[in-house]
Amino acid sequence: KFGSESLKQLATAHYELQLVFNTVIEFVDCKILEGYRSKDKQEKAFEEGKSKLHYPFGRHNRIPSMAVDVTPYPVDFKNINRFYWFAGIVMGVAKMLKSQEKMKYDLCFGGDWNRNYDITDEKGLRDLVHYELAM
Repeated sequence: KFGSESLKQLATAHYELQLVFNTVIEFVDCKILEGYRSKDKQEKAFEEGKSKLHYPFGRHNRIPSMAVDVTPYPVDFKNINRFYWFAGIVMGVAKMLKSQEKMKYDLCFGGDWNRNYDITDEKGLRDLVHYELAM
């Protein structure tokens, strides 16, 4: 189950993101790092190269947030393969929920921006904790 900080962050996200990750947590432990992102945090993420967008143009900058940053738990940012493994579970859950007509949006993973299920052709920022609703 989610800890209190994860629940707090997830509560700032769009209902469909809450649905996805409340389902994911039934199968694999994870931590919600961030949902809504304030102007100061967005500008800091931009300055650090963690985002390509200034506030208010990021998907995290809306209420409810159209994006969340999530990591498998326990957190180990050095184990890149684990992020791809986790993304497969998350994307599978989202696809299942959409096929059941519980979601209207597709989910986009920050390691496969073009959503073609081929992580080898990605160029630019690989944001392996990022999931957003595609509009």
